[in-house]
Amino acid sequence: MPTVKSYAAPSATGPLVPHPLERRDVGAHDVLIDIAYAGICHSDIHTVRGEWGPITYPQVVGHEIVGHVREVGDEVTRHQVGDRVGVGCMVNSCRTCAQCTEGQEQYCLEGNIGTYASVDVDGSITQGGYSQAVVVNEDFVLRVPESLDLARTAPLLCAGITLYSPLQHWGVGPGTKVAIVGMGGLGHMGVKIAHALGAEVTVLSQSLRKQEDGLRLGADHFYATSDPATFEQLAGQFDVMVNTVSAPLDITAYLNLLDVDGSLINVGAPPEPLEVAVFALIGKRRTFAGSMIGGLAETQEMLDFCAEHDILPETELIDASYINEAYERVMASDVRYRFVIDASTF
Repeated sequence: MPTVKSYAAPSATGPLVPHPLERRDVGAHDVLIDIAYAGICHSDIHTVRGEWGPITYPQVVGHEIVGHVREVGDEVTRHQVGDRVGVGCMVNSCRTCAQCTEGQEQYCLEGNIGTYASVDVDGSITQGGYSQAVVVNEDFVLRVPESLDLARTAPLLCAGITLYSPLQHWGVGPGTKVAIVGMGGLGHMGVKIAHALGAEVTVLSQSLRKQEDGLRLGADHFYATSDPATFEQLAGQFDVMVNTVSAPLDITAYLNLLDVDGSLINVGAPPEPLEVAVFALIGKRRTFAGSMIGGLAETQEMLDFCAEHDILPETELIDASYINEAYERVMASDVRYRFVIDASTF
């Protein structure tokens, strides 16, 4: 087994620290990837701090991974040494259930195997991308188009697909009025993608602090949700609203901003339950839904779409030694808009 350098969480309360990580040997259908860059996702922080349930420590997180293929197994057909590739939030699934066979591996009925903090097929705990290299089954390795700047691409593997999937599923396009709730790592990707799809895009952010950014990235309108007048002025206006916020909101107030048959889709994942007034749904046949990432085919489609439309996340490149400070800045909403770790610094 090759040993690589990584940063791991030793507990739910301690800072991440350098950690020697054993990777499995390359099997017949495996790809060994030299990681170039790894994004920091809010999910990483929730996970290592035990906010989404107990995990096994030490834990290496990171599910926004890009790099180059160093080695392939004897039976690999999808990838070659030197290819630019990426790995997102999944590294395996059952492959046989109705969802997997329909290309919806993220909703595998047996439960997909996450890139980190999941039980792998051999019984080990998966370890993520805050490391120098990773070994992944070829089917869960994605092709990164040449036109995408590798140093900025990693967050597309989570933030990008998390917004692309619901916007596509709910039919966003020309003539659609879309609201993106929250202007953070997820929200700013929603603005870019919805704009590229041809929608009229409105950002609903707590304040107007990021208004200039929102308009520059493709929003047509920008409103502060801290202003009660916003909810009066925009009542009944939107066809689709995507909530990217991982904190509890007054969902009923946001539902009332939807038109008849409008949909509010939650992609942010607050640990607390959210209350919904049912009359806000039934009065105008509205939908309150959820969505998480996308299947492998859709994730590749998203990468190709972003290459075609020159869409990349707004990123700040950091050394591995800065990870703990980056976590604190994420929690304080002090990043515009995603941190990316230079894996050469591990």
